[in-house]
Amino acid sequence: MTRVLIIGGGGMVGQKLAKRLITNGLPGYADLEITLFDMTFPEKGVAGPAFKTGNLSEAGVAYDLVSDRPDIVFHLAAIVSGESETNFSKGWDINMMSMWHLLEAFRNAYDKSDGTYVPRIVFTSSIAVFGGPFPEKIDDEFLSAPQTSYGAQKAISELMLSDFSRKGYVDGVSLRLPTICVRPGKANLAASSFFSGIIREPLNGQEAILPVDASVRHWHASPRTAAGFLAHAAKLDTTSLNGRRALNLPGLSCTVEEQIEALRRICGQDVVDLIKVKHDPAIIKIVEGWPRNFNPKRAVSLGFTAETSFDEIIHTYIAEDLPKTPA
Repeated sequence: MTRVLIIGGGGMVGQKLAKRLITNGLPGYADLEITLFDMTFPEKGVAGPAFKTGNLSEAGVAYDLVSDRPDIVFHLAAIVSGESETNFSKGWDINMMSMWHLLEAFRNAYDKSDGTYVPRIVFTSSIAVFGGPFPEKIDDEFLSAPQTSYGAQKAISELMLSDFSRKGYVDGVSLRLPTICVRPGKANLAASSFFSGIIREPLNGQEAILPVDASVRHWHASPRTAAGFLAHAAKLDTTSLNGRRALNLPGLSCTVEEQIEALRRICGQDVVDLIKVKHDPAIIKIVEGWPRNFNPKRAVSLGFTAETSFDEIIHTYIAEDLPKTPA
Protein backbone atom coordinates (compact mmCIF):
# COMPACT_ATOMS: atom_id res chain seq x y z
CA MET A 1 0.00 0.00 0.00
CA THR A 2 1.35 3.43 -1.01
CA ARG A 3 -0.12 6.34 0.94
CA VAL A 4 -0.51 9.52 -1.13
CA LEU A 5 -1.36 12.88 0.42
CA ILE A 6 -2.39 15.83 -1.77
CA ILE A 7 -2.24 19.08 0.22
CA GLY A 8 -4.41 21.54 -1.62
CA GLY A 9 -6.43 18.65 -3.01
CA GLY A 10 -9.59 20.75 -3.29
CA GLY A 11 -8.05 23.08 -5.85
CA MET A 12 -8.15 22.70 -9.59
CA VAL A 13 -4.71 21.10 -10.03
CA GLY A 14 -5.22 18.91 -6.95
CA GLN A 15 -8.47 17.60 -8.39
CA LYS A 16 -6.85 16.96 -11.78
CA LEU A 17 -3.98 15.11 -10.10
CA ALA A 18 -6.28 12.98 -7.94
CA LYS A 19 -8.34 11.98 -10.98
CA ARG A 20 -5.19 11.08 -12.90
CA LEU A 21 -3.86 8.92 -10.07
CA ILE A 22 -7.21 7.15 -9.65
CA THR A 23 -7.46 6.51 -13.40
CA ASN A 24 -3.85 5.71 -14.28
CA GLY A 25 -2.20 4.82 -11.00
CA LEU A 26 1.49 5.59 -10.53
CA PRO A 27 4.03 3.34 -12.30
CA GLY A 28 6.20 1.58 -9.76
CA TYR A 29 3.72 2.07 -6.91
CA ALA A 30 0.90 -0.38 -6.21
CA ASP A 31 -2.42 0.09 -4.39
CA LEU A 32 -2.53 3.85 -3.97
CA GLU A 33 -4.38 5.06 -0.87
CA ILE A 34 -5.13 8.71 -1.67
CA THR A 35 -6.04 11.42 0.84
CA LEU A 36 -6.97 14.95 -0.15
CA PHE A 37 -6.45 17.80 2.33
CA ASP A 38 -7.81 21.32 1.90
CA MET A 39 -9.97 23.96 3.57
CA THR A 40 -12.90 23.20 1.23
CA PHE A 41 -13.73 20.83 -1.61
CA PRO A 42 -15.88 21.29 -4.74
CA GLU A 43 -19.39 19.84 -4.56
CA LYS A 44 -18.89 17.80 -7.72
CA GLY A 45 -15.25 16.98 -7.18
CA VAL A 46 -13.36 13.77 -7.77
CA ALA A 47 -14.80 10.73 -5.97
CA GLY A 48 -12.83 7.94 -4.35
CA PRO A 49 -10.11 9.42 -2.11
CA ALA A 50 -10.38 10.12 1.59
CA PHE A 51 -10.97 13.78 2.49
CA LYS A 52 -9.58 15.86 5.35
CA THR A 53 -10.40 19.50 5.95
CA GLY A 54 -8.29 22.05 7.78
CA ASN A 55 -5.87 24.95 7.51
CA LEU A 56 -2.20 24.04 7.21
CA SER A 57 -1.17 27.34 8.79
CA GLU A 58 -2.89 26.43 12.09
CA ALA A 59 -0.88 24.94 14.95
CA GLY A 60 -0.67 21.16 15.00
CA VAL A 61 -2.36 20.54 11.64
CA ALA A 62 0.87 19.59 9.88
CA TYR A 63 1.79 17.11 12.63
CA ASP A 64 -1.64 15.54 12.37
CA LEU A 65 -1.26 15.04 8.61
CA VAL A 66 2.22 13.59 8.94
CA SER A 67 1.13 11.16 11.68
CA ASP A 68 -0.49 9.03 8.93
CA ARG A 69 3.00 8.53 7.43
CA PRO A 70 2.22 9.31 3.78
CA ASP A 71 4.77 7.90 1.34
CA ILE A 72 4.24 10.57 -1.33
CA VAL A 73 3.14 14.13 -0.56
CA PHE A 74 2.09 16.67 -3.17
CA HIS A 75 2.19 20.15 -1.65
CA LEU A 76 0.00 22.37 -3.82
CA ALA A 77 -1.58 24.66 -1.20
CA ALA A 78 -0.94 28.41 -1.48
CA ILE A 79 -2.63 31.74 -1.87
CA VAL A 80 -2.11 33.18 -5.32
CA SER A 81 0.15 35.94 -6.61
CA GLY A 82 -2.25 38.87 -6.57
CA GLU A 83 -3.48 38.14 -3.04
CA SER A 84 0.09 37.61 -1.81
CA GLU A 85 0.98 41.05 -3.07
CA THR A 86 -2.02 42.85 -1.54
CA ASN A 87 -2.10 40.92 1.75
CA PHE A 88 1.56 40.81 2.78
CA SER A 89 1.21 39.04 6.14
CA LYS A 90 -1.22 36.40 4.87
CA GLY A 91 1.06 35.59 1.96
CA TRP A 92 4.07 34.89 4.15
CA ASP A 93 2.02 33.02 6.74
CA ILE A 94 0.40 30.64 4.27
CA ASN A 95 2.95 30.34 1.48
CA MET A 96 6.13 30.19 3.57
CA MET A 97 5.43 29.45 7.24
CA SER A 98 3.09 26.57 6.40
CA MET A 99 5.95 24.93 4.50
CA TRP A 100 8.22 25.37 7.53
CA HIS A 101 5.67 23.75 9.87
CA LEU A 102 5.15 20.87 7.43
CA LEU A 103 8.87 20.17 7.06
CA GLU A 104 9.35 20.35 10.82
CA ALA A 105 6.58 17.76 11.22
CA PHE A 106 8.40 15.47 8.78
CA ARG A 107 11.67 15.99 10.64
CA ASN A 108 9.95 15.00 13.87
CA ALA A 109 8.54 11.86 12.21
CA TYR A 110 12.00 11.03 10.83
CA ASP A 111 13.54 11.25 14.30
CA LYS A 112 10.82 9.04 15.81
CA SER A 113 11.36 6.43 13.08
CA ASP A 114 15.12 6.32 13.67
CA GLY A 115 15.65 7.57 10.15
CA THR A 116 13.55 4.95 8.37
CA TYR A 117 10.72 7.27 7.29
CA VAL A 118 11.74 9.53 4.39
CA PRO A 119 8.76 10.49 2.19
CA ARG A 120 8.88 11.93 -1.31
CA ILE A 121 7.69 15.57 -1.29
CA VAL A 122 6.66 17.21 -4.56
CA PHE A 123 6.25 20.97 -4.14
CA THR A 124 4.56 23.23 -6.67
CA SER A 125 6.80 26.25 -6.99
CA SER A 126 6.49 28.89 -9.70
CA ILE A 127 8.37 30.72 -12.44
CA ALA A 128 7.71 33.77 -10.24
CA VAL A 129 10.99 32.86 -8.44
CA PHE A 130 12.70 34.66 -11.33
CA GLY A 131 12.97 38.40 -11.83
CA GLY A 132 14.24 40.62 -14.62
CA PRO A 133 16.13 41.68 -16.51
CA PHE A 134 15.63 38.47 -18.46
CA PRO A 135 17.62 36.88 -21.26
CA GLU A 136 15.76 35.84 -24.41
CA LYS A 137 15.33 32.41 -22.82
CA ILE A 138 15.88 31.50 -19.17
CA ASP A 139 18.12 28.46 -18.89
CA ASP A 140 18.80 26.18 -15.94
CA GLU A 141 21.67 28.40 -14.71
CA PHE A 142 19.71 31.67 -14.47
CA LEU A 143 19.62 33.37 -11.07
CA SER A 144 16.50 33.07 -8.93
CA ALA A 145 15.79 36.69 -7.92
CA PRO A 146 12.03 37.19 -7.44
CA GLN A 147 10.46 40.65 -7.68
CA THR A 148 7.14 39.85 -6.00
CA SER A 149 6.20 38.61 -2.54
CA TYR A 150 4.69 35.46 -4.07
CA GLY A 151 7.93 34.70 -5.91
CA ALA A 152 9.98 35.28 -2.77
CA GLN A 153 7.73 32.96 -0.74
CA LYS A 154 8.06 30.22 -3.34
CA ALA A 155 11.84 30.65 -3.60
CA ILE A 156 12.31 30.40 0.17
CA SER A 157 10.11 27.29 0.29
CA GLU A 158 12.29 25.73 -2.42
CA LEU A 159 15.40 26.39 -0.34
CA MET A 160 13.83 24.93 2.80
CA LEU A 161 12.77 21.77 0.97
CA SER A 162 16.24 21.43 -0.51
CA ASP A 163 17.93 21.76 2.89
CA PHE A 164 15.61 19.31 4.65
CA SER A 165 16.29 16.91 1.78
CA ARG A 166 20.04 17.43 2.09
CA LYS A 167 19.78 16.46 5.75
CA GLY A 168 17.84 13.32 4.78
CA TYR A 169 14.55 14.14 6.54
CA VAL A 170 12.58 14.10 3.27
CA ASP A 171 13.26 13.42 -0.41
CA GLY A 172 11.95 16.55 -2.10
CA VAL A 173 11.68 18.12 -5.53
CA SER A 174 10.34 21.59 -6.42
CA LEU A 175 8.57 22.09 -9.72
CA ARG A 176 8.59 25.61 -11.14
CA LEU A 177 5.25 25.41 -12.90
CA PRO A 178 4.42 27.56 -15.92
CA THR A 179 1.22 29.56 -15.64
CA ILE A 180 -1.57 26.99 -15.85
CA CYS A 181 -3.94 27.80 -18.69
CA VAL A 182 -6.80 27.36 -19.46
CA ARG A 183 -8.04 27.04 -15.88
CA PRO A 184 -11.66 25.87 -15.54
CA GLY A 185 -14.19 27.53 -13.25
CA LYS A 186 -14.25 31.11 -12.10
CA ALA A 187 -11.38 33.58 -12.12
CA ASN A 188 -9.24 33.68 -8.98
CA LEU A 189 -7.13 36.44 -7.43
CA ALA A 190 -3.95 35.50 -9.29
CA ALA A 191 -2.51 38.35 -11.34
CA SER A 192 -2.15 35.80 -14.15
CA SER A 193 -5.85 34.93 -14.09
CA PHE A 194 -6.58 36.89 -17.28
CA PHE A 195 -4.46 34.48 -19.37
CA SER A 196 -7.16 31.88 -18.78
CA GLY A 197 -10.04 34.36 -18.66
CA ILE A 198 -9.55 35.66 -22.20
CA ILE A 199 -10.03 32.10 -23.47
CA ARG A 200 -12.43 30.59 -20.93
CA GLU A 201 -14.99 33.38 -20.73
CA PRO A 202 -15.49 33.82 -24.50
CA LEU A 203 -15.80 30.05 -24.91
CA ASN A 204 -18.61 30.22 -22.34
CA GLY A 205 -20.33 33.11 -24.10
CA GLN A 206 -19.15 35.72 -21.59
CA GLU A 207 -17.20 38.95 -21.91
CA ALA A 208 -13.53 38.84 -20.86
CA ILE A 209 -11.31 41.72 -19.78
CA LEU A 210 -7.75 41.94 -21.11
CA PRO A 211 -5.77 44.13 -18.66
CA VAL A 212 -2.42 44.13 -20.53
CA ASP A 213 -1.14 44.76 -24.05
CA ALA A 214 -1.54 41.96 -26.58
CA SER A 215 2.25 41.95 -27.02
CA VAL A 216 2.78 40.50 -23.51
CA ARG A 217 4.57 37.16 -23.76
CA HIS A 218 4.29 34.42 -21.14
CA TRP A 219 5.02 30.73 -20.38
CA HIS A 220 2.05 28.32 -20.26
CA ALA A 221 1.01 24.71 -19.72
CA SER A 222 -2.43 23.10 -19.43
CA PRO A 223 -3.97 21.67 -16.24
CA ARG A 224 -3.63 18.19 -17.76
CA THR A 225 0.09 18.77 -18.24
CA ALA A 226 0.46 20.12 -14.68
CA ALA A 227 -1.01 16.89 -13.29
CA GLY A 228 1.39 14.97 -15.51
CA PHE A 229 4.35 16.96 -14.19
CA LEU A 230 3.40 16.10 -10.60
CA ALA A 231 2.88 12.40 -11.26
CA HIS A 232 6.20 12.18 -13.10
CA ALA A 233 8.05 13.95 -10.26
CA ALA A 234 6.68 11.47 -7.72
CA LYS A 235 8.63 8.63 -9.32
CA LEU A 236 11.73 10.62 -10.31
CA ASP A 237 15.16 9.34 -9.25
CA THR A 238 16.24 12.41 -7.30
CA THR A 239 19.89 11.30 -7.17
CA SER A 240 20.01 12.43 -10.80
CA LEU A 241 19.36 16.01 -9.65
CA ASN A 242 22.80 16.24 -8.01
CA GLY A 243 21.44 18.28 -5.10
CA ARG A 244 19.73 20.86 -7.34
CA ARG A 245 16.15 19.96 -6.48
CA ALA A 246 14.26 22.80 -8.19
CA LEU A 247 13.36 22.27 -11.84
CA ASN A 248 12.29 24.70 -14.56
CA LEU A 249 9.55 22.81 -16.35
CA PRO A 250 8.78 22.79 -20.06
CA GLY A 251 5.93 24.87 -21.40
CA LEU A 252 4.81 27.01 -24.30
CA SER A 253 5.95 30.61 -24.79
CA CYS A 254 3.44 32.77 -26.62
CA THR A 255 2.05 36.28 -26.67
CA VAL A 256 -1.48 37.27 -25.72
CA GLU A 257 -2.01 38.06 -29.40
CA GLU A 258 -1.01 34.49 -30.30
CA GLN A 259 -3.45 33.17 -27.69
CA ILE A 260 -6.23 35.21 -29.27
CA GLU A 261 -5.27 34.07 -32.77
CA ALA A 262 -5.49 30.44 -31.64
CA LEU A 263 -8.95 31.15 -30.22
CA ARG A 264 -9.97 32.78 -33.51
CA ARG A 265 -8.77 29.75 -35.53
CA ILE A 266 -10.71 27.34 -33.37
CA CYS A 267 -13.91 29.27 -32.57
CA GLY A 268 -14.17 32.24 -34.91
CA GLN A 269 -14.32 36.03 -34.71
CA ASP A 270 -17.62 36.23 -32.81
CA VAL A 271 -16.01 34.51 -29.83
CA VAL A 272 -12.89 36.72 -30.01
CA ASP A 273 -15.10 39.84 -30.07
CA LEU A 274 -16.07 39.08 -26.45
CA ILE A 275 -12.54 40.10 -25.35
CA LYS A 276 -12.45 43.74 -24.23
CA VAL A 277 -9.24 45.68 -23.54
CA LYS A 278 -9.18 47.52 -20.22
CA HIS A 279 -5.67 48.17 -18.95
CA ASP A 280 -4.97 47.63 -15.25
CA PRO A 281 -1.73 49.35 -14.11
CA ALA A 282 -1.36 47.08 -11.05
CA ILE A 283 -1.50 43.91 -13.13
CA ILE A 284 0.72 45.41 -15.83
CA LYS A 285 3.38 46.17 -13.21
CA ILE A 286 3.29 42.62 -11.78
CA VAL A 287 3.39 40.96 -15.21
CA GLU A 288 6.34 43.10 -16.30
CA GLY A 289 8.43 41.32 -13.65
CA TRP A 290 7.61 37.81 -14.87
CA PRO A 291 9.71 35.59 -17.15
CA ARG A 292 8.56 35.01 -20.71
CA ASN A 293 10.47 32.07 -22.18
CA PHE A 294 12.61 29.14 -21.03
CA ASN A 295 15.11 26.57 -22.22
CA PRO A 296 14.40 23.83 -19.61
CA LYS A 297 16.99 21.26 -20.71
CA ARG A 298 17.28 19.50 -17.35
CA ALA A 299 13.55 18.83 -17.00
CA VAL A 300 13.22 17.70 -20.61
CA SER A 301 16.15 15.30 -20.19
CA LEU A 302 14.38 13.88 -17.12
CA GLY A 303 11.25 13.10 -19.14
CA PHE A 304 8.95 16.08 -18.46
CA THR A 305 6.84 17.10 -21.47
CA ALA A 306 4.34 19.87 -22.29
CA GLU A 307 2.20 21.23 -25.14
CA THR A 308 3.82 22.61 -28.29
CA SER A 309 0.98 24.91 -29.47
CA PHE A 310 -1.66 27.08 -27.82
CA ASP A 311 -4.26 25.45 -30.07
CA GLU A 312 -3.54 22.23 -28.19
CA ILE A 313 -4.07 23.98 -24.85
CA ILE A 314 -7.45 25.33 -25.98
CA HIS A 315 -8.53 21.94 -27.32
CA THR A 316 -7.61 20.37 -23.96
CA TYR A 317 -9.89 22.83 -22.14
CA ILE A 318 -12.73 22.20 -24.59
CA ALA A 319 -12.38 18.43 -24.24
CA GLU A 320 -12.01 18.27 -20.45
CA ASP A 321 -13.52 21.36 -18.86
CA LEU A 322 -15.88 23.30 -21.11
CA PRO A 323 -19.40 22.97 -19.66
CA LYS A 324 -21.73 20.96 -21.86
CA THR A 325 -24.18 23.86 -21.93
CA PRO A 326 -22.12 27.10 -22.03
CA ALA A 327 -23.62 30.26 -20.55
